[in-house]
Amino acid sequence: MPETPVSPAAPAVSAASAVSAATAASAVSAVSAVSATVDRSGLRDRVYAVLLDLILDGVVTPGERLTIDALAKRLRLSPTPVREALVQLERTGLVTREALKGYRVAPPLDRGQMEELFDARLVLETSAAERAAVTASSLLTPLSLAEDRHAILGDRLLRAAEAGDVPVSVFREYFDADWAFHRVIFENCGNRFLLELSESLSAHVHRMRQTVLRHHIDVAEALVEHGRIVTAFRSGVPGAATEAMREHVLNVRARAVADADGGDAGADAAGDSLPGAAGNAVDDA
Repeated sequence: MPETPVSPAAPAVSAASAVSAATAASAVSAVSAVSATVDRSGLRDRVYAVLLDLILDGVVTPGERLTIDALAKRLRLSPTPVREALVQLERTGLVTREALKGYRVAPPLDRGQMEELFDARLVLETSAAERAAVTASSLLTPLSLAEDRHAILGDRLLRAAEAGDVPVSVFREYFDADWAFHRVIFENCGNRFLLELSESLSAHVHRMRQTVLRHHIDVAEALVEHGRIVTAFRSGVPGAATEAMREHVLNVRARAVADADGGDAGADAAGDSLPGAAGNAVDDA
């Protein structure tokens, strides 16, 4: 059954009080526009997207409490889709649930967790690349298209950075295009379980992006490395795609760790400073 919005004048408390008027109005509009026409599952997914935007935009910060009733009032919905969206976010690691206390935005990843994340990426992504290379002919067209879209959105991000302001929507589109490139390989690796594991992995990569403070961006490096992966698949040389993917993941790891250790240490390796984007994570994935 579709949800019925509650009174627009309903007050917001706790985490919702941190949402700016403009952001809150945008969130209300986004959810209300679809609340009358989608089923509960679709509404939950839409609320999930709105809450994810608030977290990645830094409107709600690590450690901040997320109150179901307050968020439901702010979004003019019943608590059910909000609760379901928070359960979904908990699976990504972006929020945590405390017994009898509710949900909080997860704390930043520590160095050990980042290392574990990249260890997992290295295992899964090189395995997927090795298997996908067996039938590379069916992979090349969608992978090239994904590479082109990543390049277009990377250029858009760089132009926004040069102008001194990068909206969160630009970051999100770039991140989505970047992960879409990797997803094509998982989709063509011939192993459904690797694909399922990649979906869980992508959520944790989102968490890393949200918690690692970037002082610079690595769009140029990411595009070069993705290009090498495409070239390796096209070459048909045994092991070339696996090695190109391994190099890419290890390079991303080095850039992310350098940023986590203070930013300046990775400045030469990871690109230019990013004006107007303090607090936003811009790691390639």
